[in-house]
Amino acid sequence: MKLLYLLGYPVAHSLSPAMQNAALRALGLGYEYRLMPVPPTELAAKVEEMRDISVAGFNVTIPHKVAIIPHLDELDETASSVGAVNTVVNMGGRLRGYNTDSVASTRVLLEAYGPLGGCRAVILGAGGAARAVACGLAPHAESITILARDAVKAEMLAQQIRRQKGCEIQGGGLADAAKAINNADLLVNATPIGMHPGVDATPIEAKLIKRGLLVFDLVYNPEKTRLLGDAEAAGARTVGGLRMLVYQGAEAFNLWTGRQAPVELMIGAASAALGGAHA
Repeated sequence: MKLLYLLGYPVAHSLSPAMQNAALRALGLGYEYRLMPVPPTELAAKVEEMRDISVAGFNVTIPHKVAIIPHLDELDETASSVGAVNTVVNMGGRLRGYNTDSVASTRVLLEAYGPLGGCRAVILGAGGAARAVACGLAPHAESITILARDAVKAEMLAQQIRRQKGCEIQGGGLADAAKAINNADLLVNATPIGMHPGVDATPIEAKLIKRGLLVFDLVYNPEKTRLLGDAEAAGARTVGGLRMLVYQGAEAFNLWTGRQAPVELMIGAASAALGGAHA
């Protein structure tokens, strides 16, 4: 049996085992996906263990997506560009890092928004998720504005992506949200604000959301966040984070197994696991 893991801290809340093992069983593959809680002090040692022949690969989640990079042998182009890794393939003892978050977010937006050329996007947050979304949008969008509580961090991220991608991108603080969102047609929440158990929280005031805006919330627990509820009430279009979670997992599945992931089955398994977590 080949083993797959999720390395992070904590990981007990993850939906990944439910959706990955459902997909592996459906295709009759001899793999098993397991959780591995890894405190930061143990990361280097655990990554070395992942070189074992029994391990096909692993996912990486908070807080290790950047910290893991020095412990890998190589990165693919997207992971190098984004500066974060969420998927690793064990190639005979050599560990190659990938970032499937970026392609997953772009896929979600293409399905929900349509062609992204000319899109004016506002991204809330300046962490790894915001970086992945911005890098995915950069080749398409007319403009990108990154807003965060730490305006300096947002501007630094914007500068990095501008140098890499040569796109129209700027950073700022949340005080700039009203003007930026008024000029946008896409709003992405790449912060954990609104995630269970803090379900009453929202990253922006409801009055800033306008009719016709597409609001994409990366938070998937709950499936309908307060932000998405406010957006629906304002006449905006909405898309939740569960599909992105599944799409990044499906891309990882393809890399590990060489088989096409059964995406709709994975969505059903993840949604059922999410519902069960609240039962």
